[in-house]
Amino acid sequence: MSESQSQPHFHYDLKGLKCPLPALKAGKRLAALAPGSVLTVETTDPLAVIDIPHLCQEAGHRLITSEATATGHRFVIKRA
Repeated sequence: MSESQSQPHFHYDLKGLKCPLPALKAGKRLAALAPGSVLTVETTDPLAVIDIPHLCQEAGHRLITSEATATGHRFVIKRA
């Protein structure tokens, strides 16, 4: 079983929001989750590829994956 499957997993659709809202909303959602939870964030904002990894680094969360999608970007984050 992969790491992201062994923890509670949540999905957050932030498509259509512009900077800085995806990072701010993802940070709030992560803060509300139990430590070790995994959050998948979907965005369309091109700046999210900078903002979301920065959020993870600053807050101590682990960015498991970051990948381009047909409409934007998907981030899988493990809450610290």
